Amino acid sequence: MRAPDWLTARPVAHRGLHDDARGIVESMPGAFRAAIAGNFSIETDIQLTADGEAMVHHDDELGRLTEGSGALRTKTAAELRQVVFKNTSERMMSLADLCRLVAGRVPLVIEVKSRFDGDRRLVRRMAEVLSSYNGPAAGMSFDPDQVLALRELIPSRPRGIVAERLYTEADWPDTTPNQRAAMTHLRHAFRTRPHFVAYSVSDLPDITPWIARNIFRCALLTWTVRTPEQRARAAKYADQMIFEGFHPGI
Repeated sequence: MRAPDWLTARPVAHRGLHDDARGIVESMPGAFRAAIAGNFSIETDIQLTADGEAMVHHDDELGRLTEGSGALRTKTAAELRQVVFKNTSERMMSLADLCRLVAGRVPLVIEVKSRFDGDRRLVRRMAEVLSSYNGPAAGMSFDPDQVLALRELIPSRPRGIVAERLYTEADWPDTTPNQRAAMTHLRHAFRTRPHFVAYSVSDLPDITPWIARNIFRCALLTWTVRTPEQRARAAKYADQMIFEGFHPGI
């Protein structure tokens, strides 16, 4: 299966169309409503809870964006649904909550967060939620094992690998040297068979995404585009951008 046209048809709002100046915090419901209003696709992250739910949040820990503290994985979905985003009245959502909010109006590009420990419960829950969702949605992860889980558990949905040029122990403390080697240059691709690659804009141009795009015909997204220079680089080397910090015209 090739990546569908909808994946690259419009810019992708990174963690929703957030804007601190307007009190719209990344990953909160208002950021997703703003992306829908702008007709942008939505990139978001999901995290596993103590009771196996998929919650929409980038950080492993509470506190940077929200009230409270502690690791998401130690809390239940009911507890996390009570967590308030700072300086707002809005609360954290589950993936099912997000699907109900979006209702197929714009595509979802869902990043599966991973501890690189082989745990597939998050992808299993994602598969359950998406089984009753009719809107366009794709899954992706930095972790090749999670992309393989997407391939096996949600084969009808597009899947991608999030990637960059270099993986160091300092930046990826949960990984082993063998895992980092497998991530480099998309060496896992014949096993995971991604339909698209989401590559760091700071690392473009690079031979690895060039081969994925031009030889294997993978769609190429690039993250996270914030400046005019990065936007020009994305337009030159990728099929679509994952952006934040500005409002691109369509």
